[in-house]
Amino acid sequence: MTFPFDEEIILENSFALLRPLQFSDVDNLLNVAIGDKDLLQFSPMPVYTKELLQQYIDKAVNHRQSKIRYAFSIFDKTKNAFAGSSSFLNISNVDSRLEIGATWIGKEFQKTGLNRNCKYLMLNYVFDNLNADRVEFKTDERNLASKAAIEKIGGQFEGILRSHTVLANGFRRNTVYYSILKNEWTNLKQRFFS
Repeated sequence: MTFPFDEEIILENSFALLRPLQFSDVDNLLNVAIGDKDLLQFSPMPVYTKELLQQYIDKAVNHRQSKIRYAFSIFDKTKNAFAGSSSFLNISNVDSRLEIGATWIGKEFQKTGLNRNCKYLMLNYVFDNLNADRVEFKTDERNLASKAAIEKIGGQFEGILRSHTVLANGFRRNTVYYSILKNEWTNLKQRFFS
């Protein structure tokens, strides 16, 4: 696998548009980010102020330049509005795997099918374009909504890493790991929206 960090990856269907996150997305994502202080309560980096959002975006854009992470802004085409962000991260070309994560979507866009469409576009790109062998997902053990969403798209539970990640408030979370393998994608793809 060779991840194309230098390409402008656009993933799109009739519901969602994912395009590379840019410094200017602070203005596009600000209302979503500050609309709910608990939006990223289970994540290491909160975004509930303009300054925190700017730091988040700056870090994500710099990570792309350093070939560590590739972050997207999420645009909801049905609501004609920016909804959040998601990323390809922990990219290992030699191991033909990456993680889909660092996903956050505003409350008004949740349970609308937007996240499912985004994950479909991302998984399809990874397996069908990059020909990767493995996609990983991880979340806080306490984040029941995230765990349910990962399981709903076919993520297979692999285990829990105890006291794994330090959050902004100093809490050490247990991290739950899931994966989807290339040989599972064909069947998952056929029933993804059924």
